[in-house]
Amino acid sequence: MIISDKKMEAEAVLTVGRLMAAAARTSPKGKGADTIVTLLLTDDEKNRVAKQMEKIAAEEDIPFFKRDADNIYNCPAVLIIGTEFRPLGIPHCGDCGYDGCQACVKEGQGRCNFNVIDLGIALGSAVSVAALHHIDNRIMFSCAKAVLELGMLPPAVKMAYAIPLSITSKSPFFDR
Repeated sequence: MIISDKKMEAEAVLTVGRLMAAAARTSPKGKGADTIVTLLLTDDEKNRVAKQMEKIAAEEDIPFFKRDADNIYNCPAVLIIGTEFRPLGIPHCGDCGYDGCQACVKEGQGRCNFNVIDLGIALGSAVSVAALHHIDNRIMFSCAKAVLELGMLPPAVKMAYAIPLSITSKSPFFDR
């Protein structure tokens, strides 16, 4: 059997995307509470997100959404990592801007800082896996914003970031 370089590279991107999701899941979390959600997008679903990004770029006059959409079209997979907002009941905290978790929950607008920190740690863990496997990647707000607007994540997920993955001779995420 002969497996072509393009087929091997496509399989490698998906394998590493799965390993990145595992790294996000096992990353340290505040109070051990897991609020992380992951998706791996390919093919039609990935392109659906890129189209939404183009729509946002045109309607809101935000050129970097179009630039990032071009990156999404041209990569084989995108890992999405998001977080639910679930206050963790940390005593004497108030990092969300409220007097405590109960006030944050009552207002329904606060964002538990520990959930946000956990998302950042999960992102760092995921991209470290990509780097270890020499998969080009970049953390993107724009792509995940489109994913959220399309309702592709559970309703409890209010914040997410995307990590497009690519194997090319030169990173498509570098000179943009």
